[in-house]
Amino acid sequence: MNWLRDWMMPLAASEHAKKVDDLYIFTFWLMLAFFILIVYLTVLFPLKYKRKKEGVMTINFSHNLALELAWSVIPLILVIGLFFWGFNDYVESRVHQNDAIEVHVTANKWNWAFEYPDGSRSIKALHVPVNKPVRLILTSEDVLHAFFIPALRTKTDVIPGRYVELPFTATVAGKHQVFCAEYCGRGHSGMFAELYVDTPEQYETFLKEGPEEFKTMPLVELGKFTYNEAGCKSCHTIDGTKSEGPSFKNLWGKSEKLRDGSSVTVDESYIRESILNPTAKVVAGYEPVMPSFQGLLRDRQILGVIEYIKSLK
Repeated sequence: MNWLRDWMMPLAASEHAKKVDDLYIFTFWLMLAFFILIVYLTVLFPLKYKRKKEGVMTINFSHNLALELAWSVIPLILVIGLFFWGFNDYVESRVHQNDAIEVHVTANKWNWAFEYPDGSRSIKALHVPVNKPVRLILTSEDVLHAFFIPALRTKTDVIPGRYVELPFTATVAGKHQVFCAEYCGRGHSGMFAELYVDTPEQYETFLKEGPEEFKTMPLVELGKFTYNEAGCKSCHTIDGTKSEGPSFKNLWGKSEKLRDGSSVTVDESYIRESILNPTAKVVAGYEPVMPSFQGLLRDRQILGVIEYIKSLK
């Protein structure tokens, strides 16, 4: 039935995904069989038992105990069987192995941030080794989100003030899409992330150096990419309009008045400090709501953001 799975279902990138697909396909064929049976009887009975002649009564049927028990008990057994089948697969999918790699996931409007066992971090890009158990520990900094990986057929709510677990073992190398499946505000539809299932060598390289494209991308392009992917655009515009944070347009070299009454010139040092310690120098008229990107952005990404802001002058 692999051809049917390939035709009906998206890519199954884990063993759990295949189990989910098997249950779905079995349910599909079961429902199709009952649908055909019911439609057949719906057409057959009026034809078979219609009144033949005017004034001639049809046979007076009472009831059939065996038939009534059959159409009650058989569906009940099938439904109970489907419940335990699905429940068993669900329980197996929620039990992590002792040697699983732990990755901490933090959700906020509207980003996914990932922290690995060695302390390295990434934004909107989760890297895991292929065929290696992984245990995600997820929490939210603001509102309810939902972490959903369709290729793995796995999803969980991410709840503020709580930690939830999501274990999985990815079996298909490559890039897979991650969605937020719980409406969380105006940026919900763009709250994506990428799941990169790496070979062991690729995974080790990622932990040391970050994504390959970061090393070769021109700084201005890297800064623009970081602006879009790290969530900067949620609070900082590039057209001069006011948002939750100062606009990046014409920001470079500008003298900004701070909330404490002092002033600061926007240069490399100020931008770097604002990225890593955003509450140190807050511009007047704005609230200190920006999270720290300490450990989330590599040095080259910070340089890229600086060059991108320069290019907007």
